[in-house]
Amino acid sequence: MHEFELCPRFEKAMSILSQRWTALILYQLMAGPQRFCTMTDKLGVSGKTLTERLKDLEQQDFVIRNVYPETPVRIEYSLTEKGMSLTPIMKEIENWSKTWIVAEPFSKNT
Repeated sequence: MHEFELCPRFEKAMSILSQRWTALILYQLMAGPQRFCTMTDKLGVSGKTLTERLKDLEQQDFVIRNVYPETPVRIEYSLTEKGMSLTPIMKEIENWSKTWIVAEPFSKNT
């Protein structure tokens, strides 16, 4: 049997992606730029939690916040190049889940 040594970079990546809602937010943004209210509706996440996660993702250069000086002001979130680089990984997880995970009824309270 092979022994795996935990790489500090891998450990950090898993720590980032395993934060509650983080992977789902990144996956949602892979569809393109989105407004805050759209993400809260589609994900079923609270505004407070979404705000915290988006700020974290901005600080780590996964997400960019775009402010459009319109009336009213329009704010959209989109993935940076670093965030978009997760697309193949997320697609593989999506494919894996279709084969191995039993679907349960979706609940926004989960």
